[in-house]
Amino acid sequence: MKTINILVPELPESISNATIIKWHKQVGEIICCNDNLVDIETDKVTLEVSSPCNGILKIILEKEGCTVKSNQILGEIHQQDITQDDISHQNIIEKKKYLLDSQKSLIHSNNTNSIYVNHKKYFTPSMRRSIKKNQVTRNDKIISNHLSENLENQLNTITLNNNFSKRVKMTQLRQTIAKRLLDSKNNTAMLTTFNEVNMQPIITLRNKYGEDFKKKHGIRMGFMSFFIKATVEALKKFPHINAYIDKTDIVLYKNFNINIAISTPKGLITPVLKNVDNMSMSDIEKKIKELSIKGHENKLNITDLTGGNFTITNGGIFGSLMSTPIINPPQSAILGMHVIQKRPVVVNEKIEILPMMYLALSYDHRLIDGKESIGFLITIKNILEDFVRLLINI
Repeated sequence: MKTINILVPELPESISNATIIKWHKQVGEIICCNDNLVDIETDKVTLEVSSPCNGILKIILEKEGCTVKSNQILGEIHQQDITQDDISHQNIIEKKKYLLDSQKSLIHSNNTNSIYVNHKKYFTPSMRRSIKKNQVTRNDKIISNHLSENLENQLNTITLNNNFSKRVKMTQLRQTIAKRLLDSKNNTAMLTTFNEVNMQPIITLRNKYGEDFKKKHGIRMGFMSFFIKATVEALKKFPHINAYIDKTDIVLYKNFNINIAISTPKGLITPVLKNVDNMSMSDIEKKIKELSIKGHENKLNITDLTGGNFTITNGGIFGSLMSTPIINPPQSAILGMHVIQKRPVVVNEKIEILPMMYLALSYDHRLIDGKESIGFLITIKNILEDFVRLLINI
């Protein structure tokens, strides 16, 4: 019988370790090739480690909560052919084990002495003295009376106190987010500039061509593709915003890789759309949908999350009217979109009610001057308010 190692996947150089979140299989359990054995979490993403073969899980070397590194052995599998009868037999055994455990639990609960032993720490001193004085035996009902009258009250009090606070260990992803945000705040000269854009032209375009776009490309025309296209043009015009500081050097990117912030059950993540300058509007929308689904299903891989040059975050989907987004290091700037809100605006000396959005650009003032940041936002504003500018390159 051949033994196969269960290995941590190869992690990039930027990721030093990972944490074991959950084992989905137990020692002795029959497993099939490609079954999800264990989930591990890095500072960027949750990864599923699948079985490389059919067989039986022989041993688990690293338990939940342990920190592991690239290619570290997590456990071992006895490789062997698995039939449908084997799987059915295992299911029967698991059901029997469940029923047996349930019966044992009931017997244990009916054993008064066991209740005393297991819950002794919850008894008051007077309860312990009473039990000792009366020489309570296993079948004595005094313990049961104490449990029903006093222990229940104590446990209720403990539960009530616990309602005021709850201690939960931070996931590695959340710890990394916290560290990166603090590092960004402490290690950049961050400044935020604002502008606003009239979204009516984009809304009109979507209303006019939205159905045809969906029929042809099989995807809904969203707002983000417009913003990404406008952002790429603005980055071309202001290359220092598509750059980062490396000690005393300024590194200018030649490509346009845009991170988009996605909220998931485990926190905010920023997958990357790579080389968006070569992507069509439909390509962008499809990729955003793909990354969003993968993010919510914990299916993102390391490649999806690395290599970004500039970030766009949309607090507007949660109703945010205005905010100051924090730079995603080592990047030098981040664009914040916000909720579209109808407001009175002066147009040609007349007051009109228009769907307006506040834009925010947070940037590292060590690299980017105020003039550049303002010009960057104005460029985005002008393109969104007259999207034809992209066609005639102005």
